[in-house]
Amino acid sequence: MSKPRISRLSRRGVLAAGGVIGLGAALAACGDDKKDGGADSGKGTAGASGPWSFKDDRGQTAKAGEVPSNIVAFVGVGAALHDYGVQVKGVFGPTTTKDGKADVQAGDMDVAKVTVLGNEWGQFNIEKYAALAPDLLVSTMFDNAGTLWYVPEESKKKILAVGAPTVGVSVYDRQLTQPLERMRALAKSLGADVDTDKVKQAKKRFEDAAARLRAAAKAKPGIKVLVGSASQDLFYISGSNLSIDLEYFKALGVHIVEPPEQAKAKGGGWYESLSWENVDKYAADIIMMDNRTSAIQPAAITQATWKKLPAVKAGQVIARNPEPILSYDKCAPLLEDLAKAIETAKKVS
Repeated sequence: MSKPRISRLSRRGVLAAGGVIGLGAALAACGDDKKDGGADSGKGTAGASGPWSFKDDRGQTAKAGEVPSNIVAFVGVGAALHDYGVQVKGVFGPTTTKDGKADVQAGDMDVAKVTVLGNEWGQFNIEKYAALAPDLLVSTMFDNAGTLWYVPEESKKKILAVGAPTVGVSVYDRQLTQPLERMRALAKSLGADVDTDKVKQAKKRFEDAAARLRAAAKAKPGIKVLVGSASQDLFYISGSNLSIDLEYFKALGVHIVEPPEQAKAKGGGWYESLSWENVDKYAADIIMMDNRTSAIQPAAITQATWKKLPAVKAGQVIARNPEPILSYDKCAPLLEDLAKAIETAKKVS
């Protein structure tokens, strides 16, 4: 068997591996955040025409003379803000597929109505960005160094020189509930009404889904969930460490297969990579597969070793978004789908 390779955080590690790719009292019973930071920490302040500020997860406070309206964001952030009624002007990151349709990471945004500054890793059109006269740039962060996701390192200085304040929302080594609340706080600071019936219903649905998932995991503790992502040459397996969704699922009692090599790589071990010949290294009853366009989807996997896996033969393969759109509306179905899979799963491992 080939020796498994463990990667530190990298573009390949997060995009292909799915190793990313974590509230209030109501959610405390469903799983405590490992690093909660306080639900109210860093909330923005805004008036109808007064100055605006927001303290982000780098500890930096973004400021503007008024509430930003020309917002540019990583596509997943734009999708989350859209769910709260905040429309961004420009996006970067996977926005459209090759046939021009909205990428899974674009959520419900009308991609025809936003300026796409770059659709792939390393792409960021600075001229288009400057032409938007941006007054805010927002992205997520997958490390503790304050690196803004999908903002190219080689052109970062030129991008920042445009002058728009920046906000980073951390999705690193914490449970899903924390960045969900941070995004909600950001949306509120940008003028969104986060207490509408629609938002309340979405949050209630999320809470109910969390309770359902906890109950399902408790009722069937022997069901093992393996988290994978497919590329042409390698199959990547993610443990629960570092990823906001997987850390939360584990807190709710889900039995996630933990690659021991990945677990040992503290601070940077997102995944273990296996050759397709060794894809059966770990026994599993359910397989969650990366649904991003950067990964090969289950229906397109042709390797015989994959097709022989007990979970695959049993039809117990479900989708996973390693970069969840951080709104309750988009995250509730993630919990519901996993809960249903565990409730109906047959023990095949």
